[in-house]
Amino acid sequence: MKKALTVAALIFALLLPLYLFSCTKAPIRAYHSRTFYDYFDTVGTFYDYKGLSDEEFDALADRVEEELSVYHKLYDIYNEYEGITNLATLNRTAGTGEVKVDERIIELLSLSKKLYDETGGEMNIAMGAVLSIWHDCREAASADPTKARVPTLDELRAAAEHTKIEDIVIDEEKGTVELLDPKASLDVGAIAKGYAVEMAANRVEKEYGGGFVLDVGGNLRTIGEKGDGTGWSAGIRNPNLASKKTIVYKTEIKNAALVTSGSYERYYTVDGVNYHHIINSETLMPENYYASVSVMTASSALSDALSTALFNMEYEEICDFVLSREGIFVVIVMTDGEVITLGAI
Repeated sequence: MKKALTVAALIFALLLPLYLFSCTKAPIRAYHSRTFYDYFDTVGTFYDYKGLSDEEFDALADRVEEELSVYHKLYDIYNEYEGITNLATLNRTAGTGEVKVDERIIELLSLSKKLYDETGGEMNIAMGAVLSIWHDCREAASADPTKARVPTLDELRAAAEHTKIEDIVIDEEKGTVELLDPKASLDVGAIAKGYAVEMAANRVEKEYGGGFVLDVGGNLRTIGEKGDGTGWSAGIRNPNLASKKTIVYKTEIKNAALVTSGSYERYYTVDGVNYHHIINSETLMPENYYASVSVMTASSALSDALSTALFNMEYEEICDFVLSREGIFVVIVMTDGEVITLGAI
């Protein structure tokens, strides 16, 4: 949707090698960890605080990596893989009819369409035509900063004509998806990684219960709690990277997911102005209502999606959204550095 990767804006105490801090006591060392480099264009780490044997951990970490690998390939919008019909295939075949897909694609797209309705369109996986323009501008600027440019409103508005969520037709009985508009394009950057993390976490919990942490590019999912019944301490990173104060808010997290969207890490510059990667579905531009928005819920997929959607809402809209629902905790860092919290989990 509006981000290709979740901003790695959480400083979780495990940034110190193999350490995670209890909310009440001294640092507690993880028994095992494994780091992954090949999934969702980011670095991920799986931590064992339960105390499995070496053999048990290696086997479980293999299964976690297998889950991430499968979802990475299914949800890739840029590359196709031999023997796999994925989202890149759907984008390539837009307008040509129904395509038989893996049920895990249908599950992701169905959830995304539901969240589109719940967020008033701010969570729109059909925004690919617009987001690809911004993506190309960022890539061009990265390759040659002297050629950095801002897309014109005319080209953005023309692309926005091909972002209708209704053009994604899902037939669960037949197991097919069809993009009716040949110029339509899916972009699941706001939810795919979070969904994959949630599915991997669910598998771990089903097999071994709690006592684990999975952190994929700042998409943080704690699985259960520590042996003493407490959670872990997570810190929200200061969006002002020049400040000596690196953490602006700390909270306990157990059996939940915490994800941050922010404007301060993924951007490019044109004529001295920074343009970040989170694009508003109405203005078609990156807005700067906030420096960052962090969301904690019971689901990594939901936290991932809402962190982007809420980032693009005005403050009153966020208040209405969060306070009318249960199980959502939000930390907003305003552009002037003020920290506001809403909701509870």
